[in-house]
Amino acid sequence: MRILVVGDGKIGHTLAEHLAREAHDVVIVDRSDEVLQRSEDTLDVLCVRGNGANAATLVDAGADKADILIAATAGDETNMLCCLIAKRLGTKYTIARIRDPEYNESLTLLQREMGIDVAINPERATALEISRLLRFPFANNIESFAKGRVEMVEFRAQEKDVVVGYPLKDLSRKLHGLPLVLYAAVERDGNVIIPNGDFIIRPGDRVHVAADMLTITSYFRYLGKNSLRVKNVMLLGGGRISYYLAKMIVPMGIHVSMIELNGQKANALSESLPEVNVIHGDGTDQDLLEQEGLTQMDAFVTLCDRDEENLMTGLFAARQGVPKVIVKNNRVAYADLISAMGLDSIVSPKSITCANILRYVRARENVGGTKVERLYRLVNGKAEALEFIPKATDSYIGIPLRNLHIRPGTLVAVIVPFGNDHIEVGDSVVIIACESGISDLNEVIRK
Repeated sequence: MRILVVGDGKIGHTLAEHLAREAHDVVIVDRSDEVLQRSEDTLDVLCVRGNGANAATLVDAGADKADILIAATAGDETNMLCCLIAKRLGTKYTIARIRDPEYNESLTLLQREMGIDVAINPERATALEISRLLRFPFANNIESFAKGRVEMVEFRAQEKDVVVGYPLKDLSRKLHGLPLVLYAAVERDGNVIIPNGDFIIRPGDRVHVAADMLTITSYFRYLGKNSLRVKNVMLLGGGRISYYLAKMIVPMGIHVSMIELNGQKANALSESLPEVNVIHGDGTDQDLLEQEGLTQMDAFVTLCDRDEENLMTGLFAARQGVPKVIVKNNRVAYADLISAMGLDSIVSPKSITCANILRYVRARENVGGTKVERLYRLVNGKAEALEFIPKATDSYIGIPLRNLHIRPGTLVAVIVPFGNDHIEVGDSVVIIACESGISDLNEVIRK
């Protein structure tokens, strides 16, 4: 497909990189010669210098023949205008990054009037992911499928865990009463493994398990990992993510303290979030953190603009004994380093945004097939989890899984499947793959 990416910042560049790797015809539009030169040197894309909200620039970029335009500039208004002009020029689908909370309530109206097919809010999506981690603090990462009925949870295996040291196929026999879950993926020593029945979990492995909500809750209760309940949270930074997150978790009965360096912003947050304890000060000051009761907190979430500050304060909180520490980090190169330091819960607005947009692109790419409903990038992008809903015309319907050909390097999950199970029309089928670019369930399963 021909895809225009307007804005060559962190999100735009990462999207262009992934889309070009998946063999799309990508054009990047930006005003800066310097950032465009970086993309020309490192990516297989066409670069056009100019204002993406200018019709002449979009014509030069080929908007009249484009399948999708992704507006990812720093300005919400610019992104909306890009989509409006592109649609009038002939672009089939448009995606806009819209971040300002003031637009949130009227988003449906804006999308309809501006010709925006999908609106992405990275900060709100990140806040939603953090809220799930606070509800289930024993997990490092949580993804939901089948409209929330199925969850995939990541945890780090420890020496004391009863599932360590046995082949997966023997767990139900040796551990009476252990709830049946699907062991979807394991990261070990930087490598991703799709485990089979002979696989043995070792201490230090990052294990992804999937099941319905009741089973997954029972599983972690069996492992003794769900004893912590988060009642007090400290947020470092008063940006948009913190604002959205506070709005989500205060109604859950969680007491929130928020530290913001900018006095004017701290006052504004105090007025808009009356139930939140907003503190004006430097959140990287260890004395201030201790004075404000860091050691009494159940969770500490670092949401500064600088990844380095998030890392250092997160490490300090962990050393002070805070049970749950969540670190915002947009640099993929730091992810393994942060994990090696013992900080397992990492959220990346850039990765979340890219995954949402890539899911939509793959769905548009495969209009006639069994398209991607949801897409998550796992293990720092080394694997993907994709959800599909089969159609009546798919050849594998009704055939036991053991009699189907499954693409190598992938795992098929229909809730928790066994060899005699089969796929029916309307099922939620989740595919775990150690490769990217899958856009059709028929690419993975066949008779």
